[in-house]
Amino acid sequence: MKKNEIVRLKIDGITNEGNGVGRFEGMAVFVPFTAVGDEIMCRIVKVNKSFAYAIVESVLSPSVDRIEPDCNVYKRCGGCSFRHLSYSAELSAKQSFVRDAFERIGGLEIPLDEISGCNEVYHYRNKAQYPVCERDGKLACGFYSKRSHRVVDNNCCLLQPEVFNEIAERTVELLGRSGFTAYNEQSGRGDVRHIYIRSGYYTKEIMLCVVAAKNDKRFKSALQKLPESFPQIKSIVLNINPDRTNVVLGKRNELLFGDEHITDTICGNKVLISPHSFYQINTPQAEKLYAQVSEYADLSENETLLDLYCGIGTIGMSLYDSVNKLIGVEIVPDAVKNAKENARLNGFDAQFICADAAEGAARLIKSGQTPDVIVADPARKGCDKQTLDAMLSMSPEKIVMVSCNPSTAARDIKYLCENGYKAVKGRAVDMFPRTAHVECVVKLKRK
Repeated sequence: MKKNEIVRLKIDGITNEGNGVGRFEGMAVFVPFTAVGDEIMCRIVKVNKSFAYAIVESVLSPSVDRIEPDCNVYKRCGGCSFRHLSYSAELSAKQSFVRDAFERIGGLEIPLDEISGCNEVYHYRNKAQYPVCERDGKLACGFYSKRSHRVVDNNCCLLQPEVFNEIAERTVELLGRSGFTAYNEQSGRGDVRHIYIRSGYYTKEIMLCVVAAKNDKRFKSALQKLPESFPQIKSIVLNINPDRTNVVLGKRNELLFGDEHITDTICGNKVLISPHSFYQINTPQAEKLYAQVSEYADLSENETLLDLYCGIGTIGMSLYDSVNKLIGVEIVPDAVKNAKENARLNGFDAQFICADAAEGAARLIKSGQTPDVIVADPARKGCDKQTLDAMLSMSPEKIVMVSCNPSTAARDIKYLCENGYKAVKGRAVDMFPRTAHVECVVKLKRK
């Protein structure tokens, strides 16, 4: 097989990155924007020793799962992977991603309940980050193309609420009029890095956060009239990020308008959301996820629950009425502050510790506090060994693992199963329709 060679291919699988895969003369060929069952002519664009990448030249016979993409920039923007697939086919693929990760990485045969699909696959996100660039001498914003920092214009994203796109466009227009420039990652020069928007799903309150390389008093005057056009905006924050990094938010915030936070409710509990707070981006689906956690945790009123990586406390608070004591551990100070305020708002007597998961667990062990149940919801990288060992040393009766990365979840669950626990059952939850991401929940019991 050679580069630019055109071959006929039958797609018989799909990877967890969303690429179709077929075999040509025994070699795996990965082709984006294809569906299982497609018969295609494709052009080879890269050849490695045991696999190759290709792009579609023509579809000879389409899969029954193939649909017409409904986004003009779908193939250039890095946001979605499955706009060419029916939603039922997407759910089937995601169920396979989770099962395959558990079997291949963890060597685990965990009984999986049917994947929990999303009722709404459009405009479901409550958060959006728009990188800012300059286009034809003017400020513009959009989304990064896949595996790059090249900004693709997208003023009608189907994942974000329509008002997000309108606010982002109006914001860059006002900033451009005031003479602000786009930050250049290569040179480190320029002003505006990102437009970052958050909203409350139930309250409809919106926070606009402008991420800039440095503080400038002109930001306030440039944006002060924006809430007149968008009364949903309850907070405008300037986030200062002077570092040469691809991390979106800096450490310092300046309030330009309104409140330092917005509010929402989840599982009936009031929550405060600040720029740095972790908050599930799909609120109705998060409520389904938390209900699944509750079912697997199977709590009783005399038990102590430890919520590791608790963020602003939403998982633990959704379970508060079912336990005797709630303890949360989180490393982000602003999130811990929000968690304490959220507990107070809802009349909950909960304990929150600001520390990384391993240190927080160690503190609890030292103080003699041992939970009966642990719920852990780490970031994509999963748990480190120190945290897993701390969890094991507390010897809870049950552990519920929540993860947005089935691969690291499989690795961590394997370690727990090798050290005294059994994975009883699990479930995939589609928190992010039309993207390649999928959440999973697994129940473990002490042997």
